[in-house]
Amino acid sequence: MTGTEAAPRTIRTAVVGYGLAGSVFHAPLIASDGSYSLDVIATSDDGRQAAATARFPRVKTVPDGPAVLKRADDLDLVVLATPPATHYPLAKAALEAGLDVVVDKPFAVTSAEGRELVELAGELGRVLTVFQNRRWDGDYLTLRKLLAVEAVGTVTRFESRFERWSPIIAKAWKARATATEGGGALYDLGSHLIDQALQLFGPASVVHAELRARRSDERAEDDVFLVLRHETGVLSHLTMNMLCAQQAPRFRVLGSVGGYTKHGVDPQEPYIVAGGSPLDEEYGVESPEWAGLLGRDGHLDALPTERGAYPEFYRLLADKILDGGAASSLPLPVDPQDAIESLRIIEQARELA
Repeated sequence: MTGTEAAPRTIRTAVVGYGLAGSVFHAPLIASDGSYSLDVIATSDDGRQAAATARFPRVKTVPDGPAVLKRADDLDLVVLATPPATHYPLAKAALEAGLDVVVDKPFAVTSAEGRELVELAGELGRVLTVFQNRRWDGDYLTLRKLLAVEAVGTVTRFESRFERWSPIIAKAWKARATATEGGGALYDLGSHLIDQALQLFGPASVVHAELRARRSDERAEDDVFLVLRHETGVLSHLTMNMLCAQQAPRFRVLGSVGGYTKHGVDPQEPYIVAGGSPLDEEYGVESPEWAGLLGRDGHLDALPTERGAYPEFYRLLADKILDGGAASSLPLPVDPQDAIESLRIIEQARELA
């Protein structure tokens, strides 16, 4: 670098919320990408503040979103990893403070709130996107490749599930949250499954919806089954269940010449929880024993899973911001209009159920 060259710009970033989303997804991904500086983490929990400081010693911890916005002049980007009911007011305040914004899923509690945020970002010339990390799950990337080469022929049915055995609601805000506050499996797990289905097979409408609360302390729903009919003719069967003692395949895709079945869940989240880094060579690599099966019964081939790539979200976002932000022609990692469409599906499902 010569004396007249400016140092490369880094995106000064604050993460609001340091629960699972903030501590496992956002903070580690941001800290491992040289285009960003992780400057502030907001959490009101003393234990989480201590954990954040221990892991990221140079980060300033503050109690909440308003405390972050008081530092807006020293920031470029705010990441919201807070409960869903807070997404709209915090995102609106951050945009009005002149910051670019990442909102964890669900984007908002209603599609109307989502549309208002998109319009506001456009008026203010700010970057606004939604963290749909499951677009970079290894099994989803594998499935996209299979569909691109028509490996199963014409798809007729897509089955996608997130099933867990969680008889106790561990998070206090989830135990309190009603559906009108963004609580329940439909907003939580459904935001991922609906987004993936729409990305794979295009626009759809809900033709069947079952929403049930099985756990005694559940205030929204923890057992959900949706059927979407896509304009392409594909039927998507989407299952979300938090009280599932025996889990079915993560994916099953049926087509005119074959199918694809995949068990197991992408390994990136548990890898970070166990203390790994997105920079590790083995990050995102799934064990061969979890390979999916492609073909027909009696003629099945094990298909290794693509490497998962959650860091790609923040790489694409950095390209967008550093190329001129909202004025750049580069794509967002996730178009918030996609998230609005997912919220429309959620609203439709609630009406139908």
